[in-house]
Amino acid sequence: MGFSLVNNCKEMSRQESKYDVAIAGGGLAGLSLAIQLRKQGHAVILFEKEKYPFHRVCGEYISKESLPFMESLGLNLDTLGAVSINKLIVSSPDGNLLREELVPGGIGISRYTLDLALSKIAADLGAVLMEQDKIQDISFNKNQFAIRAASGNFESTAVAGSFGKRSNLDLKWKRAFTNKKHSKLNNYIGVKYHVRTDFPRDTIALHNFPDGYCGISAIEDGKFCLCYLTTAANLEAHGNSIRQMEQEVLSTNPHLQKIFSNAVFEFPQPVTISQISFDSKTRIEDHVLMLGDAAGMITPLCGNGMTMAMQGSKLAAFVMHQFLEHRISRHEMERRYIEAWDHEFSGRLKTGRMIQSLFGKATATNLFIRAMKPFPFLVKQLIRKTHGEPF
Repeated sequence: MGFSLVNNCKEMSRQESKYDVAIAGGGLAGLSLAIQLRKQGHAVILFEKEKYPFHRVCGEYISKESLPFMESLGLNLDTLGAVSINKLIVSSPDGNLLREELVPGGIGISRYTLDLALSKIAADLGAVLMEQDKIQDISFNKNQFAIRAASGNFESTAVAGSFGKRSNLDLKWKRAFTNKKHSKLNNYIGVKYHVRTDFPRDTIALHNFPDGYCGISAIEDGKFCLCYLTTAANLEAHGNSIRQMEQEVLSTNPHLQKIFSNAVFEFPQPVTISQISFDSKTRIEDHVLMLGDAAGMITPLCGNGMTMAMQGSKLAAFVMHQFLEHRISRHEMERRYIEAWDHEFSGRLKTGRMIQSLFGKATATNLFIRAMKPFPFLVKQLIRKTHGEPF
């Protein structure tokens, strides 16, 4: 079966503009959901404002608890060049190192490669992928959704919002987290590179620096993902110059200084994102089921955001299928989704926010890393609390 790509909805009949499910955003959660619902026989349309393949700000590390699910989607990770990772290094801003075995471990693969592979699977299954098409509005009326996109108007019975960390729809719906004053849980920026450097390919490192931390781990084709999170204030204090901030702040950590001095950078400019928030978010917004970062973000230093996006799609697919098969009401679908999401993820998010609060200030982070080194079982406990069981 070939691709089912539609680029101009004016060529579609009125019947073809109606779907069982519309998905706003084609990241891991959205694409995984599309694949599952197509396998269950539902008519699915997915809107993605970019064109595959493309780069996203992401740590590009996936916990191995996701492997059974990824294989069920039809992914062949060996063919895609995924790298097995089973060791963790954490450094304090002054360079002090904490080393630990990583259980259950993870894999490294770029979003550029992974999202493209998932988009091909979804399209081959018959999902309609509207690339370079941004949703402008979603409204619910008389038990149906009206969707206004750049390419035209569509209707669907159910809608999932998997549009990432922040979108125009968040602002349009006036979601609570968009109106909060700046705090320790919001107004972060993310910066990502792909690099080539001398670093163990079975290891992920998290290097702390004043008001942020930077991860490095292997991905396919001999490359590494180098991705960091810091406050918008940190960037502003350095003239809004990423390069200046890297030289004057990140490089105060000797391990980061070595990486930034010796690595070969694949991108002419980094991929960036701003206004990242770790504040709580609603799971349902005007009857739209939220998935992935749109439902809630775990702090990147926990290394489990990609897994949560995929697992969340499985939870959504289960209740959406029941609803579309007329086994449960819309209200029951929403109630069950919220309960399942909170059961799986609320504890992880709480732990993630707690861990986030321990990092950032150089003195406190230096002390914390030194204090944890003699107690590896505590490190294992923190890792365990931010992960789940295979699904």
